[in-house]
Amino acid sequence: MTALRSNLATKSPQALFPNNKNNNFLKTHLKFLVSFRNCPKSRNPICCLSNCDQKTEFSNEMEKNRNWVSIESEVGDEYVKELEVAVKAVHVACLLCRKVQEDLIFNGGDVVENVQAKDDNSPVTIADWSVQATVSWILSEAFGPENVSIVAEEDIESLSKSDARSILSSVVKTVNDSLSSAARFGIKPPVTNLETAQVLEAISRCNSTGGPTGRFWVLDPVDGTLGFVRGDQYAIALALVENGEVVLGVLGCPNYPMNKEWLNYQNGYRRILSRLAKPDSASWDGNGCVLYAKKGSKKAWMQPLLSGDKGVASARQIRVSTIDNPVLATFCEPVEKANSSHVFTQGLAHSVGLRNRPLRVYSMVKYAAIARGDAEIFMKFARAGYKEKIWDHAAGVVIIEEAGGIVTDAGGRPLDFSKGMYLQGLDRGIIACAGASLHDKIMGAVDASWNSSSL
Repeated sequence: MTALRSNLATKSPQALFPNNKNNNFLKTHLKFLVSFRNCPKSRNPICCLSNCDQKTEFSNEMEKNRNWVSIESEVGDEYVKELEVAVKAVHVACLLCRKVQEDLIFNGGDVVENVQAKDDNSPVTIADWSVQATVSWILSEAFGPENVSIVAEEDIESLSKSDARSILSSVVKTVNDSLSSAARFGIKPPVTNLETAQVLEAISRCNSTGGPTGRFWVLDPVDGTLGFVRGDQYAIALALVENGEVVLGVLGCPNYPMNKEWLNYQNGYRRILSRLAKPDSASWDGNGCVLYAKKGSKKAWMQPLLSGDKGVASARQIRVSTIDNPVLATFCEPVEKANSSHVFTQGLAHSVGLRNRPLRVYSMVKYAAIARGDAEIFMKFARAGYKEKIWDHAAGVVIIEEAGGIVTDAGGRPLDFSKGMYLQGLDRGIIACAGASLHDKIMGAVDASWNSSSL
């Protein structure tokens, strides 16, 4: 892994990767962040555009927080504890990420000290490792480490190197800061701060490879890291898979506002307004959200993120859009073109009559948009050689399905999460829709145009 040096980043982001022409992609995004941080206008909003009465062994703190809605009343008895713990863990992770992102964007945090490049040139931040350690620790405390198996994106190989001592120290501090404030969610924090070895153990515990039998969690600590380092959209995704089937999913979207009207504002502008608004303002609806669902419940839910010192508000049910006319529908597609074809999806959109401007967002926020009814279609057709990972889809798929939508591959088959870390046997691409009518039209368009594509 290439270590990034702060003295070079401020003067010239290109100097971070002097010898590798393939690093242009990441350099561009770091250059954006540095220029945003150094621009005085970036801080000017004009210039910028449960109540839960059932206690568990894990949480004796529950009675102290009376704002939690009862998840049992929403999803029934099965998996109630797993979902309750997962939702809380994602809330904690969202607050962790918001703090790290705010330090990077607004508070003069060391961009390059906190962002590194992996071997495939994708970025990894202290938030990625910190979330993985935090969620791993919370799950292990709740269910016992011997009962917790996690498939996750990051490992400790690069973090354990001698030249990574500074970033490792930042990760340890971030994890402990996050866990120290977890009591507001009914999570009992550690008696003393976790040591470096304990944090590394929590991260390395996420070494499952998945498979067709047994139970394992699937975690993407920061889905959309490029969006994260740019101050844009990203997500924290946690799902539980049992015998190859996703049984619950939780999706934290710290920058995705509860009120979709706020989507008309640029992220920087909305974030500045959130800093200026009173934390307890009832009119403020620009904060992020956490979505969750349990397989078979036929319901999906959304909660606002924590505001100020208050606990989490009651959840509200979400449903997919009822729009089935392609002319009125909005489709989502990835922001980046590295692993998907915008040309092909745009051609498909035009062929079925989609005319609205596409909603381009980083990460699994696209799944959240469809589950909430902000958009109707998500299409992704990977370029040759790219393999979809299960952590990029598991949580989002079950949330859309329980909200009334459909997610399949381009052949109409459900996504298979029983083959390990990758979605093996995927037929061409992934199609998520708010309803069967739109889904059928998209699949028909794919069949009609696939042979002429270059994918």
